Amino acid sequence: MAFSRDGWAPIGGQSKKGDAPGVWSYKSTDGVATVNNSGYFNDVSSELSVGDMLMVFDSATPAMSLMVVVSNSGGVVDASNGTSVDVTAGD
Repeated sequence: MAFSRDGWAPIGGQSKKGDAPGVWSYKSTDGVATVNNSGYFNDVSSELSVGDMLMVFDSATPAMSLMVVVSNSGGVVDASNGTSVDVTAGD
């Protein structure tokens, strides 16, 4: 699939970002292997900076990953492979 703005949201005070990394939330049915491909986040390249963190939730699996924007040049965004976050109950 492709990026959908419906699942995209800033976390915290993005309007006062300055030089600090931004934090973003994204929910999709796309798996991490799709989302971390170069170009997936091109639609929001103007909002992203290198070093920004992406909290990506795959609602189909379900799975959560933390990714970092590693490059954003000429409107092409590339995110890191991601670090999985456990979404299972610890009961």
